Amino acid sequence: MGAPERSADGRWVRVPAVLAAAPDSDAARDTVTRLRTAVHAVPDARALVGGRTATVLDEERTVNRDNRVVIPLVLAVVLVILVLLLRSLVAPLLLMASVVLSYAAAMGAAGLLLDVLGHPRLFVGVPLQAFLFLVALGVDYTIFLMTRAREEVARIGHRPGVLRALTVTGGVITSAGVVLAATFGALLVLPLVPSVQMGVIVAVGILLDTLLVRSLLIPALTLDLGVRTWWPGRLARRSPQPAPAEPALART
Repeated sequence: MGAPERSADGRWVRVPAVLAAAPDSDAARDTVTRLRTAVHAVPDARALVGGRTATVLDEERTVNRDNRVVIPLVLAVVLVILVLLLRSLVAPLLLMASVVLSYAAAMGAAGLLLDVLGHPRLFVGVPLQAFLFLVALGVDYTIFLMTRAREEVARIGHRPGVLRALTVTGGVITSAGVVLAATFGALLVLPLVPSVQMGVIVAVGILLDTLLVRSLLIPALTLDLGVRTWWPGRLARRSPQPAPAEPALART
């Protein structure tokens, strides 16, 4: 701790101090938190604790607040759009659950990869920005698949309609996802760590969403639920089409 420095008007005093721990360590965060608690407890005193660690703490608290507001708001808005588009409630809920699952899987897989690359700690704000990217891109691919599925189900029945939609849109979705993942993967060559982290998370998330979620998970769950996928819309009230009967043997 250095000597106190008084301002020219005598109203403020600056007390410089250097933490023994690294500025981005948990020990430094705990020290700043305890220091703020102590100085704020002084009656009739206006004390501020600044510095690199304090700035990081303030950013983390701001981002945590944004997470509690932005994430539910985005999911709610997207859910309403999907309900209006698909005229169903079950299908949009299923798709939103897949978006959250895809994001969680992307964060886990990207975390392992970033640890190998030497970036174990994420910059504040990167997870939220990656979430917004993955939700927007994932919902785009979902709309391609499910709107086509709804059209085909209304025309030829649930199971053949879903399989037909997957066959028609699968190549387009996969190609677009691979190209987009490669584009975000190009961020790995930048010298900015937040850009590298963003590129890894989004690229991994797009590949997982394209190759697994949209191509396997959602079609499988849709087939498993049957026409209940479209509840409470008109498609849910359609009787399942019977399987084609075996041709009878002709008598000779």
